[in-house]
Amino acid sequence: MDKHFKSGFVTVTGRPNAGKSTLINALTGEHIAITSPKPQTTRKNQLAILTTGSYQIVFVDTPGLHAPKTKLGEFMVKSIDNAIDSGEIILYLYDSTDANISEAARSFCKKLSEIKYAKKILVLTKIDLIEKDKLLPIISELTGLCDFEAVVPLSSVKRDGTGILVSEIVKLLPEGPAYYDEDISTTSSVRDMAAEIIREKVLYFTNDEVPHGVGVEIIAFKEPNKRGIATTIEATILCEKESHKGILIGKDGAMLKKIGSAARHDIENIVGGKVNLKLWVKVKDDWRNSKHMLKELGYKEEK
Repeated sequence: MDKHFKSGFVTVTGRPNAGKSTLINALTGEHIAITSPKPQTTRKNQLAILTTGSYQIVFVDTPGLHAPKTKLGEFMVKSIDNAIDSGEIILYLYDSTDANISEAARSFCKKLSEIKYAKKILVLTKIDLIEKDKLLPIISELTGLCDFEAVVPLSSVKRDGTGILVSEIVKLLPEGPAYYDEDISTTSSVRDMAAEIIREKVLYFTNDEVPHGVGVEIIAFKEPNKRGIATTIEATILCEKESHKGILIGKDGAMLKKIGSAARHDIENIVGGKVNLKLWVKVKDDWRNSKHMLKELGYKEEK
């Protein structure tokens, strides 16, 4: 290990669909954070760890910046605040396809400008989808609101600019110890990752009205024994309406089978073996406002 080893926590923030989770996966080269085209995919902070012989970056993937309307939303906003308070570096991701900078984006940049304990980097995402000359007005306005240490335009999908971003982060990292072993890429348990992957597939395969009211509860998780029995996972997909339950199950169970098959494939890649996945769908009215249900699903307030 380099005697001038650098390390630190890097908080990744931005509006819903700014590309936070996609960037995390691109930087680490692993499927750590779930992604989808739908907003509010990420619901709680998740660590993704990138380690080399000279540095360790602990990325904190956060929920999208939004005005909360439920207790789950309040939990998500609190998670963002906690991550911002504890990061040495803050990445503010802005979707470069949105040329009209909102008042909320301006307000957040002003909020960042008042933070003195952390370095800030402006990351313009999805540059593969726009003409490059359209970046300049966005950069000019946002940097006028906050003194960013660096500005990095990139495309996570094309891996264009991701290396530059890592270099800029390393420049700003303080010298310090590795917080995690070099072979650890996330602190999330397989059980938690399985629940998130199942929810990811719901987001991909169902229409817009269903995903926001969906939660996944792992009710049984058994690792394989010495005789080579497959990992067994039983999970309940919670929704808030009977009509949503019908959509999730589908005609003759077709939708639930599709969700289960896709989730099983990704979970098997994580565990490195066969997975026996059983899914059920249950209606739980207004669960996003139930403190008990939020706790059961792992949305616990950080100390």
